[in-house]
Amino acid sequence: MSGPAYPSTAASSRAPDWRACVAPMLDWSDRHCRFLHRLLTRRARLYTEMVTTGALLHGDVRRHLVFDAAEHPLALQLGGSEPAELAQCARLGQQWGYDEINLNCGCPSPRVQRGAFGACLMAEPQRVADCVRAMRAAVDIPVTVKHRIGLDQEQSYGFVRDFVGTVAEAGCTVFIVHARSAWLQGLSPKENRALPPLRYEVVQQLKRDFPALTLVLNGGLQTAQQMAEQLQHLDGVMIGRSAYHQPWDLSRWDEIFYAAAPFDSNRDAVEAAMVDYMEREALQEGTHWYAVARHLLGLRHGQSGARRWRQVWSDHRLKDLPPRHVWRLAQQALQPTHAPTASQPCLAI
Repeated sequence: MSGPAYPSTAASSRAPDWRACVAPMLDWSDRHCRFLHRLLTRRARLYTEMVTTGALLHGDVRRHLVFDAAEHPLALQLGGSEPAELAQCARLGQQWGYDEINLNCGCPSPRVQRGAFGACLMAEPQRVADCVRAMRAAVDIPVTVKHRIGLDQEQSYGFVRDFVGTVAEAGCTVFIVHARSAWLQGLSPKENRALPPLRYEVVQQLKRDFPALTLVLNGGLQTAQQMAEQLQHLDGVMIGRSAYHQPWDLSRWDEIFYAAAPFDSNRDAVEAAMVDYMEREALQEGTHWYAVARHLLGLRHGQSGARRWRQVWSDHRLKDLPPRHVWRLAQQALQPTHAPTASQPCLAI
């Protein structure tokens, strides 16, 4: 991943497909998390954390945009509200090899509100249209929008219908719709993840009213069965927190949603591949394995010994050990008869 200003990370050659996606999640869906997810599904579309235009235009571009070529198909999510700045950042995204540029019009956090972007933009559909138009003029990869179905007290279907219609006139053909209204006042972002209720029927109505558009549903989906049910009505589904906390579920996605061969590996092999990745990252990027391991903790969800295994990988007292040594301790912790010995740290297991 080192070398020229724009690494050789060619975009995916497959036709764009939004059937199954892993959501952009701030502080979670970094490149280490995405590498793990790509070990489990070759076809699902992955998204970066939201990157603000200010961070790219005035910060360390490489730190924000570098990724492993294995992550394709991969979308860069941008946060911003100025067409010219977004166009410049979209151009950077294409130069770095991303497959899609996605504009965040759904995040309700106070920090994003202060920047006058995220969910705030739903109140300004014409501005969003101008942003999309500018980005589309700057790149030849898809420009998409992720948004909510409402904003604060404005809950009418007409509000989101007109938003989609206005932005579609600017040439956006893919809308990822979080089926819950954003509340900028009265609810914290954490509370807004559960309130107000999800309304999948609103997204389905959008598909009926805009049949030529690609409509992707986000919000509350947890299982492959729930995903499949929504795919009977919509073009795609996007999973967030569930995919993060139970990543092994992604290993079934290619077979279920893309008619691919069944996943031919196991959790031990995936964990071993992540250890290889930790070592490579340390050598090439100076990344400490602990920054990678935090994304691994859900891999053995539901397995016997998983709690002891998680405690090893998350034990800060082991930080100075090489990742391969910690891996061996974690494997030992999976055994029901495991107990610390004099040659290894006494772990709280």
